[in-house]
Amino acid sequence: MKFKKPKFWDYKKPNFIAYLLTPLNLIIRINNIILNIKPKKKYQNIKTICVGNIYVGGTGKTPTVIKLYEIFKNTKLKVSTAKKFYSDQEDEHIILNNKSEFITSDNRKKIILKAIEENYELLIFDDGLQDGQIDYDFKLVCFDSENWIGNGFLIPSGPMREKIESLKKYDAVIIKNIDEKFDLTEINRSIHKINPTIKIFYSFFKIKNKDEFSLNDKFLIFSGIGNNNSFKEILIKNDFNIVEEIVFPDHFDYTTFDILKILKIAENKNLKIITTEKDYVKIPKYFREKINFIKIDLKILEQKKLTELIESKINEIN
Repeated sequence: MKFKKPKFWDYKKPNFIAYLLTPLNLIIRINNIILNIKPKKKYQNIKTICVGNIYVGGTGKTPTVIKLYEIFKNTKLKVSTAKKFYSDQEDEHIILNNKSEFITSDNRKKIILKAIEENYELLIFDDGLQDGQIDYDFKLVCFDSENWIGNGFLIPSGPMREKIESLKKYDAVIIKNIDEKFDLTEINRSIHKINPTIKIFYSFFKIKNKDEFSLNDKFLIFSGIGNNNSFKEILIKNDFNIVEEIVFPDHFDYTTFDILKILKIAENKNLKIITTEKDYVKIPKYFREKINFIKIDLKILEQKKLTELIESKINEIN
């Protein structure tokens, strides 16, 4: 069973439990201080990009990595994606491996050395901003506009890996926005108050296989991702009739029992089943013909400007 994010983490103001857990933040604070003062290595034989977050989960890191891979594979650079191996994040490893040249290992330094050995020129990391050993050439921080920084507290009082002030040391921010009508003025103001020169970009998801579904059907949806609500909202925005929703913790490992339960509910209510691609790859293969998933494409507003910013940064002479 995977850890499920507490609801109070995303309250706009910290509650009593958040304050009660504050002394436990000391571990994260000390670790972050050590990471900031510890010298990091910049590799001269390869360029590195890290797409990470300081808010735990659901910020769109993996789709952003895949989009950057697609952008840079069309250049003259030999590019690969990368992710440190975690046994409980098999879903993301599978998706990255299916959609890109992909390197993984139990250590990010080993990944870089392997990429150099295989003559890659650009390596795009999924996660790793908090790695204390590597000085990436470009550091991109992902946020979700709906959750933003939650209550703003560090783990375990809140969802933050680092304080929001850490934006001073990063190159750009990309905000995943479900609803184009969502007012980002206050979020932008908060970011630029901390780092006036940091560049802010926006992204949103588009369903690529919408024509595979009949919008006259009624649907049961299930997901085990960092922000389950974003999955539901994109379906609602595209006029899917959601009758039933089942939510699991992020990176959930589905058992036969879990899937049979979902299938039974759908059968009893005459519902079609939809999940995310990230969840679909973990479903036992003999159940997959009864379950569909949406294919998403990440769209980045001002993509050309982001590409130019990355290119200028990674080509700087150090």
